[in-house]
Amino acid sequence: MVDVTSRKEEAIYVYQAPIRVWHWVQVFAILGLIGTGYLIGSPPPALGGEASDWFLFGWIRYIHFVSAWIVIVGFVFRVYWMIVGNAHSREIFIPPVWRTSFWGGVWHEILWYAMVAKEPRKYEGHNPLAVLTMHVMYVWGIIFMMVTGLALYGEGAGMGSWQYDWFSSWVIPLFGQSQDVHTWHHLGMWVIICFVIIHVYVAVREDIMSRQSIISSMISGWRLFKDDRPVDRD
Repeated sequence: MVDVTSRKEEAIYVYQAPIRVWHWVQVFAILGLIGTGYLIGSPPPALGGEASDWFLFGWIRYIHFVSAWIVIVGFVFRVYWMIVGNAHSREIFIPPVWRTSFWGGVWHEILWYAMVAKEPRKYEGHNPLAVLTMHVMYVWGIIFMMVTGLALYGEGAGMGSWQYDWFSSWVIPLFGQSQDVHTWHHLGMWVIICFVIIHVYVAVREDIMSRQSIISSMISGWRLFKDDRPVDRD
């Protein structure tokens, strides 16, 4: 029997204000990291004249470091809000992989994005595939980038700095040498670029095809449903 109450529901408050602010701050910080990270890996041609008059690469590194610290502080805040926030704030940190229904939802979303499934499912928060992807790409992906980034930063800070003692001292030997850490960190940037492209595409596609708001929900906090089909709460 169809849940009649869920059919009458038009909007649900999903994303609390701190989550929405965190999301958009992270967007600009990650874009700053990607742009400057690319230039660090593939430096631009030297400008004419005295280098100190331009300090171009110094500004590139400065923006990269500031953006990195914003992401690190944002991640710590996000972990805190996972604890004190609503149930939706915990979704990407604790995917219910022990549920058969969760994997059924993941498979349905794969078929839906592949244009095989004919009808979308509607969810209050992230759909199961989004939960799994965000858990792998954001939670563990950002942890990887923070650890390797701090290890590289510790080289410049020097021995005796907390970045060197906490990260460089074991991360660099673990990977083999400093250049290997640079390579993996740079590769991680390209993985994030691919994730961002897919993330934007999927958000726009779902907003149009799934009959529920996606992009505007991260602005207003409200998930709006565009028909009276039942909402999946599992």
